Amino acid sequence: MAVQVTHFSDLLCVWAYVGEARLTELRAQFGDDIAIEHRMCSVFGDTAGKIGAGWRDRGGYEGFAAHVRAVADQFELSVHPELWITTRPASSEGAHLLAKACQLLEARDAVAPGSSEQLLGAFREAFFREGQDIAQWSVHEAVADRIGLPVPELLIEIRCGAAHAALARDAHDRDQWGVQGSPTLLLNKGRQKLYGNVGYRVMEANIQEILRVPGAGEASWC
Repeated sequence: MAVQVTHFSDLLCVWAYVGEARLTELRAQFGDDIAIEHRMCSVFGDTAGKIGAGWRDRGGYEGFAAHVRAVADQFELSVHPELWITTRPASSEGAHLLAKACQLLEARDAVAPGSSEQLLGAFREAFFREGQDIAQWSVHEAVADRIGLPVPELLIEIRCGAAHAALARDAHDRDQWGVQGSPTLLLNKGRQKLYGNVGYRVMEANIQEILRVPGAGEASWC
C-alpha cells in the first residue's frame, strides 16, 4: 500500500515554491510507493492584513518583497522583480478554489490524472516567475487554458458550491490536524508532521522508515 503524503500549502508562499522541487524528487524516487495529496492552507487569504499590516514595522510590501527575493536567492530560484512591489495579489483563495474544482474533476476522471498538481505548478510559475496577479480571474482562465483544462467545467464545480465545500474541508482538516502553516507534510494520518523549510533528506528518511516498518508511528497500546 502506498504511503499517504498530505501536503498543505498556500500558492503565494515562497517556502512552498521552494518545496516543489523536493516533492518532485520524492515522486521520482518513490514512485508508486507514495501518494501525494495536495490540500490548501490559507496563509495569504488576506494579503493586505498579512503583509500590509503584518509587515508594517519591517518595510511593508517592499520589506516582504526583499524577504521573498532573499529566500529565492538562497535556493537559486528565479522570482519576478515586481513581486509584492507592483504585483500584489489580494488573496490566494481564488486560485485555491480553482485548484479544488480541478481536484473534483480529476476524482471523476473528467480531466487527466495529475491535472490538479499541474495546475498548482502553473499557478506558482505564473506568480513567482512571470509576476502575474493570480488573484485575478482573467489570470485563472489563462493559466487553466495554457495547460488544457476545461474552464467551463471548472466553473460548474465553483458555481454549484462543490469547490467551496472542498476548500472548507481543507480548512477544517488543517485545524483538526494542527497544521501551523505552509508548507506542511503529514504522514501516518497526521501523526508525523514536517512543517516549513524541511530538507529533502528528512522527508526521505521519514518515508523510508514507514516503508521499512509498516505501521510505524501508530499509536502505542499504553
